Amino acid sequence: MSTPIEHYAMLGDCRSAALVCRNGSIDWLCLPRFDAEAVFAALLGTPDHGRWLLCPEDEAATSQRQYRDGSLVLETTFTAEAGEVRVVDFMVASQNGHTHSHLVRLVEAVRGEVAMRTELVMRFGHGHIVPWVTQQDDGLRAVAGPDQLVLRTPVPIEGRDMTSQGRFTLAEGERTWFVLSHGASHLPPPEAVDPDDALATTLDFWESWSGQCAHAGRWSEQVKRSLVVLKGLSYLPTGAIIAAPTASLPEQLGGERNWDYRYCWLRDSSFTLLALMNAGYRDEAVAFRDWVKRAVAGTPGQLQALYGVGGERRLAEWSADWLPGYEDSRPVNFGNAAAGQFQLDVYGELIALFEIARMRGMPAGAYGDQLERAFLLELEKRWREPDEGIWEVRSGRRHFTHSKLMAWLALDRAAQNDESDFSDEDRQRWRQTADAVHADIIAHGLHPDGYFVQSYGSEELDAALLLMPLVGFLPADDTRVVATVDAIAQRLTVDGLVQRYSSHGSADGLPAGEGTFLACSFWLVEALVMIGRIDHATTLYEHLCGLCNDVGLLAEEYDPRSQRMLGNFPQGYSHVALVNAAYRLNDAHNATRTSAEVHA
Repeated sequence: MSTPIEHYAMLGDCRSAALVCRNGSIDWLCLPRFDAEAVFAALLGTPDHGRWLLCPEDEAATSQRQYRDGSLVLETTFTAEAGEVRVVDFMVASQNGHTHSHLVRLVEAVRGEVAMRTELVMRFGHGHIVPWVTQQDDGLRAVAGPDQLVLRTPVPIEGRDMTSQGRFTLAEGERTWFVLSHGASHLPPPEAVDPDDALATTLDFWESWSGQCAHAGRWSEQVKRSLVVLKGLSYLPTGAIIAAPTASLPEQLGGERNWDYRYCWLRDSSFTLLALMNAGYRDEAVAFRDWVKRAVAGTPGQLQALYGVGGERRLAEWSADWLPGYEDSRPVNFGNAAAGQFQLDVYGELIALFEIARMRGMPAGAYGDQLERAFLLELEKRWREPDEGIWEVRSGRRHFTHSKLMAWLALDRAAQNDESDFSDEDRQRWRQTADAVHADIIAHGLHPDGYFVQSYGSEELDAALLLMPLVGFLPADDTRVVATVDAIAQRLTVDGLVQRYSSHGSADGLPAGEGTFLACSFWLVEALVMIGRIDHATTLYEHLCGLCNDVGLLAEEYDPRSQRMLGNFPQGYSHVALVNAAYRLNDAHNATRTSAEVHA
């Protein structure tokens, strides 16, 4: 049985990320960037597919861990019968221009005398390629194809059964270190780094960044942690923010819903921008907005739902048949075929990003207005077409209500924009088209019982329609909005947590069964606030925060039945939704207190 997803913590350097388990094993790491091939892939297989274990020899040792405040520096304390030892894990904070990645592990005995062991299993190509390992003056060097890894440590390391192993004992106050560095194999080995200097530099980077976080009331600490996760999922050279650092962690244990999330989804963009702006991170918001502009530049009809961190478009989906999968969940997929789908709602998300940026004082900049106008003209032509929708169904295109909603959002916001180079004629025409889309949704997306449905003519609900009051399609107190929120809360929830849509049948072209979607559950929090049910929203929000693991991280989904996280981890969209819900909820509580004080 695989290690529960929630037992992992993330390390990151804003170029890539590693997942380290409570037992001291780093089971996932892609280098030199998020969407590169993994050098540790045990997460989707076995230790033979690559990992780095560092732990006490005492198999009964227990562990507790925490992040250093406001950082991705992880501190794990192992308690063994003979004493206590602290392991500090981090990826060295990088800057633009850096060409190497460094993963550092510091070990210090806190009490007693503890025997330790390490086992380094280096595998390139997602666990498939065994590298050639040689002894160097200051450590080990592993080479295969374009990659090299160099391990430097004062601990004696020996090769055994295609692994690199070491054993050592630390008495109270003694310490040692390991540094694993990655570089291109045709170049000299990566430069050595001083582990203590690297720790100081990395802590300074994270603490300086997270210290800027805007206050969010009693949820400020969790908001800060979620924003640190988002920063850790950002790709520094381009400003892109990926959905998650992992691939093929299943949405259903043992099932086929295994997708590669190491890319950037446009539909996450406007909400991600909003979260960064709400928290006071203008530089990151600008960098992300500019990445979006570069990624989508070109023919508007070729807009994709997702791109690589550099703006790459070819993300062909393929399966690694040598990996058994997390809890035998196969196929193990890399790449993502959703890049080739037509998803109408993405046009809305794209235009919403530009308009939110403009309203928050970030002008469109060079060619921004022209780019936006080109996509609006394309949307005018295509809004009546069916599409694969927000959930990227593989069962054929439909007229999804949410997709039409996002088309309306784009046209409505653009029609109101009088600060751009848009002509009066354009804005008037977009106003008329927005009104036509609005009327179309009311005519075809509304169930006879008064709530909105997933697609035209459908009986099914869709959690994405919780966004209706958030984007202002109808007033929040409109009976149709309230009925939709109530229907979703009553019929699409398990223990109060929201499913994307009905899990019976296979309406999306895949076998039925998945967990509740955490982002959707946070949307319900915001919708409840909007319709005036602040107490209910608060209770649900605190319940959701309680689902975070011991270091404050969330996956894509949660299964209330097995009480386990599911899907890729940590999931940026879950943390974005957490942040936005916190600020909306905090504003509502502040408004309630202010009103009470006025009437006191």
